[in-house]
Amino acid sequence: MMDLYLHPMAKKLLMTHCSSFLLPPPITNGENSSPPITYALIILNQRLPRFSPLLWEHAKIRLCADGGANRLFDNMPELYPHEDNVSVIHKRFKPDVIKGDLDSIRPDVKSFYENLGTKIVDNSDDQDTTDLHKCITYVRDFVSDEDKPNLCILVAGALGGRFDHEMGNVNTLCHFSTTRIVLLSDDCLIQLLPSSRRHEIHIQSSVEGPHCGLIPIGAPSGSSTTTGLKWDLDDTEMRFGGLVSTSNIVEGETVTIRSDSDLLWTISLRMQP
Repeated sequence: MMDLYLHPMAKKLLMTHCSSFLLPPPITNGENSSPPITYALIILNQRLPRFSPLLWEHAKIRLCADGGANRLFDNMPELYPHEDNVSVIHKRFKPDVIKGDLDSIRPDVKSFYENLGTKIVDNSDDQDTTDLHKCITYVRDFVSDEDKPNLCILVAGALGGRFDHEMGNVNTLCHFSTTRIVLLSDDCLIQLLPSSRRHEIHIQSSVEGPHCGLIPIGAPSGSSTTTGLKWDLDDTEMRFGGLVSTSNIVEGETVTIRSDSDLLWTISLRMQP
């Protein structure tokens, strides 16, 4: 009897992805059979995406990485132009934790949130990791072991500004490759697809796409295969200096990806203000 051959990548466990945090939280009646996703929100020191209030609503814990507290204080009221009382917005959006080396947060902002009960964590003794790294470590310690498999960390203000900061944020994705982390800006999102899994991405077509990309990170990809894209990869090699799948287009509601190398997945966002 002939043995059935399975491609080595087909034996990998499936990892599913869905940007449901870009939609209003669903109204549940307690009958949902799938375990809920535990969202955490980390705000970095770049202008807040216009959909930040929606991310805030989804999150179970909200942190500011050092100067991200300035952005929360300054930018969040701008997202509520019809609210006359700015102090109401400031008090409504109080972070649970401000963490980092605290060299960027303004004294007035630090004092304001501290008086509201925000926990301030000074990690100025650690200069070997970024403030984002410090905040992710805090979230992973905060979340219970029961919730860790369903943890998804949303990082607002992760893109734009200095290029070395952006690359530092991407490097953090690689460091915490077993944790779902999504870097967000007004224009796009980025997340790591570890090569140890097959990936199925459910597209929220009302708010994301159609433009997307797959970028090998850390090492060239000798073999990447996709479905659901206008220009699908078929056992394709990707590397810098060669082919990189940029400016691709999602064509279906589901995209599948498997690769022998870690990939960055990015897709455009078209969120309304």
